[in-house]
Amino acid sequence: MIDVAFFNLIDSDIQIENAIKNIREALANYIEKYKLKALVIGISGGVDSTLCAVLAKKVCEQQRIPLIGRSITIETNSQEEILRSIAIGKQFCHDFQYLDLTETYLVNKKLLTPLDDSKLSKLRQGNMKARMRMMLLYDLAQLHRGIVIATDNFTEYLTGFWTLHGDVGDYAPIIGLWKTEVYKLSNFLLKECNKEQYEALKQAINALPADGLGITNSDYDQLGVKDYFEADKLFLDYFKGNENLENHILIQKYLNSTYKRENPKFLSRNAIFDN
Repeated sequence: MIDVAFFNLIDSDIQIENAIKNIREALANYIEKYKLKALVIGISGGVDSTLCAVLAKKVCEQQRIPLIGRSITIETNSQEEILRSIAIGKQFCHDFQYLDLTETYLVNKKLLTPLDDSKLSKLRQGNMKARMRMMLLYDLAQLHRGIVIATDNFTEYLTGFWTLHGDVGDYAPIIGLWKTEVYKLSNFLLKECNKEQYEALKQAINALPADGLGITNSDYDQLGVKDYFEADKLFLDYFKGNENLENHILIQKYLNSTYKRENPKFLSRNAIFDN
């Protein structure tokens, strides 16, 4: 059941500014509560991870802990994507490195048999890439006594646009934002930036959304929409009761990925011991 609060898209500058303040305060409180010594984030070059880095950097500086970022590319990332992620990482992370795991991936890829040109094979390879990235990020988090920041937004969460035990994390600062709201907050935060930060953030905002896994050229190809504004509108219309949308590819992805949002599925003690 979708909370009614998700039907009210933020729009005004006051709402956006308040959302930014609340996200940062909640993250600061979490850091203090669990005495975290670092935050670790994967920088893809997309707007979601960039927004998370922009939001987290200020909090980390206030808490006097580092924001550790890694751009981890594997085989299918474009040169444009790589250069954008490096620019973002350098501007918004205190400790940043670019890593290419292609060689390691190609060794592990041999374990995925059989492989062909099918969509299923592409998904399997994409999942392995996401899980390899997360192994490295979690190792960094353990090393520095911190946690991994999840960068998914609410639209991606609904569509299942993430890999179980892969591109997820411990704390998800923007999971309550529709993708269109991610763009709104990102544009608003441009005013906080110096010249170099502005350029890096602007590039992320203007970039064509892609999964970086080589499955399709853009998110839109997989979702059957022209942009995320259409995707969010379709979701909102569907949750308000428009059952005619049930066969749309976007809604089908939502329905077919329910198991992900219920993960891990477990039996309660009452179910186990029920006579």
